[in-house]
Amino acid sequence: MSSTLSSPPSENEQLSSNLDNTKSANINVDPSEVEKFNKLASEWWSTTGAFATLHEINPLRLNWIEENVKRGYQSDDGNDAHKTAETGLAGKKVIDVGCGGGILSESMARRGADVTGVDLGTENLKAAALHAEQSGLNDTLRYQHIPVEELAKTHAGQFDVVTCMEMLEHVPDPSSIVQACFELLAPGGVCVLSTINRNPKSYLFAIVGAEYVLRLLDRGTHDYAKFITPAELDKMAADAGFTRQDIIGLHYNPITKRYWLAQNVDVNYMTAVHKPMG
Repeated sequence: MSSTLSSPPSENEQLSSNLDNTKSANINVDPSEVEKFNKLASEWWSTTGAFATLHEINPLRLNWIEENVKRGYQSDDGNDAHKTAETGLAGKKVIDVGCGGGILSESMARRGADVTGVDLGTENLKAAALHAEQSGLNDTLRYQHIPVEELAKTHAGQFDVVTCMEMLEHVPDPSSIVQACFELLAPGGVCVLSTINRNPKSYLFAIVGAEYVLRLLDRGTHDYAKFITPAELDKMAADAGFTRQDIIGLHYNPITKRYWLAQNVDVNYMTAVHKPMG
C-alpha cells in the first residue's frame, strides 16, 4: 500500500550503513546507552539471560500492537481500508525503531509483516541478523544501522506501522524520535510507543524492584531522570501530528511471575497513535 525500500543490502552493508552518522555531533544518541546494550548482545536470544523479560512480555505487546493496527486501519473510510485492517500485521510494511536484537521484529515478521529493524548498536544488529538468517526470515526481515531521523529523510511516508519499544527512555531527545516515527508513517498508519512513567512508584518498581531486588534487569539499565510521563509523551505525539488511539499499562506479579495488561499506567506503558489521512 506504500512504496518500498530498495533491495535489502547484504549483512555487512546493513550493519555498516550510515556508520559515519553515529560520529556526528548532532546525533540523537547516548553512546553509553548503546555500549550498555552492545555488551549484552550475546544474550538477546537467551530466554533466561539479560533480556528474559522482553521474551516474557513479547506476546503481550505483539498482540496489543496488532489489535491497534487493526483498529487504526478500521478507522479509515472505505472497504479497502477495512480489508487491510482485517489482515492485522500481515502484508504491512513495518519499521521497528530501536530494535535491539530483533525479538519484536522477528515476531512481527512471523505474522506476515515486511519488517525493517533499525538500531545504533552494531553488536545488537549482528545478533539480530544472525538469528533472522537462522530462522529463515531473510525475505521479510532486514536490519539497518542508521539513526531513525536520517532514515525519515529518505523514506518519509513509506511505512504502514512504526514500533518504538523500550527506547525513548534511553535517548537524549525522545521528541525527535517521535517526530521521525511520524515522518516515516504513511497517512492512516499506526505507531506504537512504549516507555516508563516517571513517579515514585515507577522508581520503586522499575529500578529498585526490577534491577536490585528481583534482578529482572541488569543494574543501571534505566535512568529515572529519563523516564517519560504519559502526559509528556502525549504532547510529543501531538506536536508531531499524531492523534492518540489507545494507552495501556504493563504489569508484573513477582510471586506468580505473570505479566498482564491493564489500564493503570503508573509504571510501564504502551501507547498507540494514529497518523491522520489528511
